[in-house]
Amino acid sequence: MKYKSPVYNVMAVPIEKVRPNNYNPNKVAPPEMKLLYESIKEDGYTMPVVCYYVKAQDIYLIVDGFHRYQVMMDHPDIYEREQGLLPVSVIEKPIDKRMASTVRHNRARGSHDVDLMSNIVKELHEFGRSDAWISKHLGMDRDEILRLKQITGLAALFKDIKFGEAWRPVEEEAAKE
Repeated sequence: MKYKSPVYNVMAVPIEKVRPNNYNPNKVAPPEMKLLYESIKEDGYTMPVVCYYVKAQDIYLIVDGFHRYQVMMDHPDIYEREQGLLPVSVIEKPIDKRMASTVRHNRARGSHDVDLMSNIVKELHEFGRSDAWISKHLGMDRDEILRLKQITGLAALFKDIKFGEAWRPVEEEAAKE
């Protein structure tokens, strides 16, 4: 029999039948949870929650995707829109292999390259997007946007920034004395 990846059998499972595991070491900070909520709100669920089905209890134990699950649990608007159904793909593995899968999923997420992120901010600015828009849609605070703009080195990116008057030209200082 040919192997078929679990993602080809995504099911809509009532969230009441889904349970978190008790071993996931992954934690997500509040700003990233807010961004995950915005992502699910804007884009919908684009990835299923990976679970193990416990037939004796008729429940699905989460292997990967706890935070996607948590968004539906914490946000009635998402729960209602999705009609309480969570997209789930099931893996059939013993507990030790599920634990290893959880860690692999967590560690395989990668990280953002600073130069590539600064180019995205630059391009969004060139498309006419404000810092407020970038902050909301990319989950960045103003300082992070400013740092990424500084990396590109383009003065045009700073046209909307108000700078303090920490210095004055020498001629101005001399005229006051």
